[in-house]
This record gives sequence, C-alpha cells and structure tokens, in this order.
Amino acid sequence: MELEVRHLRALVAIADAGSLHKAARTLGMSQPSLTTQLRRIENSVGAELFSRRRTGCRPTPLGQSLLSRARPLVDGMSELITETRAEAARTRGSGPGEGPVLHIGSTASRVVALWLRRLRLRLPDANTTLHVDVSAGALLSMVASGALDVAFVHEVEGCPLRLPPELEFRVLLDREPQFVSLAADHPAAASPVVDLADLAGDRWMVDPSVDGERDGLRRVLAEAGLNPPLLHGDYLTASSLIVIGEAVAPCQPTSGPRDDMAIRPLRGDPLGVRLLLAARPGLPELPLLYADLEAAYRDAALRAKAYREWLERAGSPLVSA
Repeated sequence: MELEVRHLRALVAIADAGSLHKAARTLGMSQPSLTTQLRRIENSVGAELFSRRRTGCRPTPLGQSLLSRARPLVDGMSELITETRAEAARTRGSGPGEGPVLHIGSTASRVVALWLRRLRLRLPDANTTLHVDVSAGALLSMVASGALDVAFVHEVEGCPLRLPPELEFRVLLDREPQFVSLAADHPAAASPVVDLADLAGDRWMVDPSVDGERDGLRRVLAEAGLNPPLLHGDYLTASSLIVIGEAVAPCQPTSGPRDDMAIRPLRGDPLGVRLLLAARPGLPELPLLYADLEAAYRDAALRAKAYREWLERAGSPLVSA
C-alpha cells in the first residue's frame, strides 16, 4: 500500500487528538475503520507509529519523524483545497439566479433546523450543506481549514475552547444555563426547579466526546459536595437510560418536551455554556447567517416551556423581543 494524503491526514488527526476515538470523530469515520487504517499504514512502513495505552495514543520516535514531514504536506493540501473551493464557489455564484455555496457546521441543537429553514427562505438560491459533530473543537478546526464556512458551537463554562485566531467570532449568548433531563416519574421532577442535592443518589450520563462536558460537570458536582458515578455514552443511549430512571443528564434548555422525560432547570444555574458562531475571515454572508441564527434561537427558546418560564423569571430580552 502506498501512502496517500488521506493516510497522512489520519496520522496527524490521531496525533492531535491523542486518541483513536476522538480522531475518528474529527475525520468523520468510525473508530474501527480508523484503527484498521492505522494498522495498514503501520504494516506499510513496517513499524508502529503510535503506542496505544489506556490513556490514549502517543507517537513513537518513528511516528514523530514521519509526522514532522507529513504536517507540511497535509497543511499544503488543505490550503490548496480551501483556495480551490473558494474559487469554485465564486464561479458557481457568478451566474444569473445562482446563490452562494455555504458549508455550515454545528454541534447538536434543536436550533439548527429552525436556522436552516430561515436561511432557505432568505437565500433560496444558496447551495447549503450541513455537518453536525459533538466536538466543538473539531468543527472549529474544519472552519480554520476551509472545510466549513461557519460553525455554531458551545463552550462549556470553565473549559475554554482553543479558538483559532484567524477566525471571526460572534457571541450569540454569553451564558446559556444548562438544565437537567430526568425520568418523568423521578421524585425531583415534581418540582419546577431541581436542586443538585435532590440528585445525589443518581448516576449522571455524559458524552466524553463533547468538549468540556465531563470536566465541567465534575467541577459543578464537586462544588456541590457530590461525587456520583458518571456513565459515558452518546445522547441516544442517555435518553434510553434516563426515561427508565437509570440516569440523569445535563441538557440544553431548548430541549423539547417528552411524555416520558422531564426537563428542569437547576437551582442557581450552576452549569452554563457560551454560544458562539465562528466563521472564516471575510465571509460576506456572516451578518445574515448570524441574524437568522439569533432569530432561530429565540424561536427555539420560546417553544421550550421550561426555558421560556426561566427566561421570564430572569427578565430576559429574548421574551420581549
């Protein structure tokens, strides 16, 4: 097997992420597929390039040597692709009746569907793509590399993201409170606001791939004098466990209602995130994209009963806008 740019890109992603799991998410592939690809690459060069440990993957001396040569090639190819895509977008958008090409990324949010609908109505001729990833860091890297034009991401309080300095940022919300999702028949669900102490006997579910979520939750629980067991899994698994009372989990306040699940604010709002829109420099559609995202967020916030009540108590301008 001859090494190709995609193989070098995979090696760089593994080195940057420090684990096969995180690197696979960054590359948009499954972990088993990436593991198989790494084995084929190592078989091709005849030696291990990464040492696998419980704490993650670390480059071997040979791996470090290969990476030092691979990075300039990967960066050069990314720059070539970015410039070519930009030129292609300008060419496609230059004809009569043709709109811009917009590559949009986002972490999971109910706001995204409302945002895209507004964009379609505002820019009916635009060719819009969507890439959703649980990792805000991965999305920011994609904007920096030119793979995306914009990304709507959240930054967990106390766990700052690495914000590429070359990107433009708009702050949608300085602090969005994070609520808790629990079974509809959970004793704490009887109250409109939940104390962390009321969940002292529960297991918490988090997705370790979400940047900062586990560390942010650990910090808040420790400050409340709690040390419950944490379960690791994706949102679908979390929902399955929550509805049968096997776990509780932090959630976005815009989360929709369900008959078998309760969404409640936490007393004192100890968990919070900052909502950001990141864009490649000089994106002409940025003002429109931000305006529609702001309006879509307001719509989602007011549709979520628990969040609307929280906003009314807080006197938020979102309610009166």
